[in-house]
Amino acid sequence: MKKLTVIIVNYNVKQYVEQCLISLYRAMENLDAEIYVVDNNSQDHSIPYLRKRFKRVNFISSHHNLGFSRANNLVIRQTKSEYVLLLNPDTFVGEEVISSALSFMEEHEKAGALGVKMLKADGTRAMESRRGLPTPSVAFYKMVGLCSRYPKSRKFGQYYMGYLPWDEPGRIDVISGAFMMIRRAALEQVGGGLDEDYFMYGEDIDLSYSMLKAGYENWYLPLNILHYKGESTQKSSFRYVHVFYDAMLIFMRKHYGSKTLFISVPIKAAIYMKAVAALAKMLFSQIRDNLGIIHRRKGLEPLFVFIGNKSSLDHCRRIVKNNGLEALFFVGNQETLPEGHKMLPEETFRRNSKIYVVYDIDAYSFSKVLSAMEENTKGNISLGTYNHRNRTLITAEEVYQ
Repeated sequence: MKKLTVIIVNYNVKQYVEQCLISLYRAMENLDAEIYVVDNNSQDHSIPYLRKRFKRVNFISSHHNLGFSRANNLVIRQTKSEYVLLLNPDTFVGEEVISSALSFMEEHEKAGALGVKMLKADGTRAMESRRGLPTPSVAFYKMVGLCSRYPKSRKFGQYYMGYLPWDEPGRIDVISGAFMMIRRAALEQVGGGLDEDYFMYGEDIDLSYSMLKAGYENWYLPLNILHYKGESTQKSSFRYVHVFYDAMLIFMRKHYGSKTLFISVPIKAAIYMKAVAALAKMLFSQIRDNLGIIHRRKGLEPLFVFIGNKSSLDHCRRIVKNNGLEALFFVGNQETLPEGHKMLPEETFRRNSKIYVVYDIDAYSFSKVLSAMEENTKGNISLGTYNHRNRTLITAEEVYQ
């Protein structure tokens, strides 16, 4: 029996999956583990592209978009590993993350599941790395803005548990499905899989709650991963709004359906109002873009700062030329420039436009990249990575080749 099964559900983001798998290969080098990629009817030829590059990965190709829960359950039901890791395709992990997480689970028998510290592309910590249960009161505080106004309050800030320290392990209520390591025995005790009533979003909250009700603990560990947040979903679509807010309603009906109208009606009203506001914002954005109102101001085009091996930088120059990008190049690796972009001349970053710091993943470990970005103090900097093998530059917004 394998120690760990990692499941990645893909939908039209093959380059992000490729990067995620490279990081997993490094992180699982000496582990008894297996990787599954379930493709939800992608139209970008993901499976032939990935299968050619990753011989040790198991691929499942669906002819329909099964959604997140059903796709994960396909693998959960046909494997027998001691632990299961649900991992988003638009992530990559530090080299020590998987082994450290497994060690923690081995040492804490009551731990049903754990999550980690997720960093966004600008190096800031993703608030959903730690969450409280969305009880009617907690959900209401989040909906009306009290959570964002008082993030460290144990009452109003419970949704993101902002009162917990970021750099210490801690018990939490809800673990994000972007990285959710689960004890198989606990999973079997609460039903053996994810609730398929949720197409996408909400299933991680539901499973986390089920773990707590079964007497298990959910844990947060200060281990770094990157989460681009949403590259595998079309967040500008009406379907996204419907699925996202419908998941909230499913959770409320399932777990708090017996609450009085005095409690449930305001929460449902707030969810509907949020959904309408999201749709209105989306419509305005689409109209604005169609009218061509947004124009890039001269001199504010993004700057790409490449750091890596000389051979990689030579290929990066071709990407820059072919895509009309503005760029600077610095030869270096984690031995010669151990702190990455923080060791570059200060004038490199003296501009108002967005700057992408692009790390050559042959020159830097994923852990080093994450460490450099977490300590980033420049608000206009975002992460990019360059993969020498497929000559691809990845940012949170775009893939360049």
